[in-house]
Amino acid sequence: MDKLIYTAASGLKSHMAAQAAIANNMANASTIGFRAEKINFNSLMLKGAGFDSRQPASEEVTDFDRSAGAITTTGRNLDIAIPGDQWMAVQANDGTEGYTRRGDLNISATGVLETGDGFPVMGSGGPITVPPATSVSIAQDGTISIIPVGGDAKNPQVIGRIKLASAQGSQTIKGLDNLIHVQGGGILPTDENAQCISGALEQSNVNMTQSLVDMIENQRSYEVQANLMKSAKDMDESAASVMRMPS
Repeated sequence: MDKLIYTAASGLKSHMAAQAAIANNMANASTIGFRAEKINFNSLMLKGAGFDSRQPASEEVTDFDRSAGAITTTGRNLDIAIPGDQWMAVQANDGTEGYTRRGDLNISATGVLETGDGFPVMGSGGPITVPPATSVSIAQDGTISIIPVGGDAKNPQVIGRIKLASAQGSQTIKGLDNLIHVQGGGILPTDENAQCISGALEQSNVNMTQSLVDMIENQRSYEVQANLMKSAKDMDESAASVMRMPS
């Protein structure tokens, strides 16, 4: 059998994975603070004796689009948007520190300040807990103030400060949990000069028009790989017919 079929099969597999990544970007076009994934195709060089006539394809999500999304005003006290390239620290499911731009915050039933997708927001001493209060506000530097139940509205109390970190100088990757993590482990340093915008949210940076174009191009490339497999099948059948002995 011609080795072309293996090359075409690897291409089909790569384009199917790429289609899934593009579909995931499109599905999250309205997710707060979402960062679009970037897909990269590579040729796998086979080591050993022989000719470089076949190079299987490899697909992987190597990075994410780091450009900022549009900021919209909501007027809600617990909504924050982070301009620039800073990130908000949260606690990932495995207990490590991750980073997100999703600023639709909520207070859980246990009083923990969480993002819209349920990750606890980190402060200087760990996850931030908000005691019962009549109002909660977030300052420009991430400081959280409350008016306790029955307290004086003119004397708000500071209960903590959201950790805003800078990724400059650090290698970061996007995990399956949609959080940003430091490659190889570790945490990002706190950026004391970072600021946030209260009463606003950063939207997803997915460009739907470009995603549709990418999906169409990927589908056409998939069809090319499928035609290659058909050609390999035809060549294999032709070679087999030549080798048949006449009856």
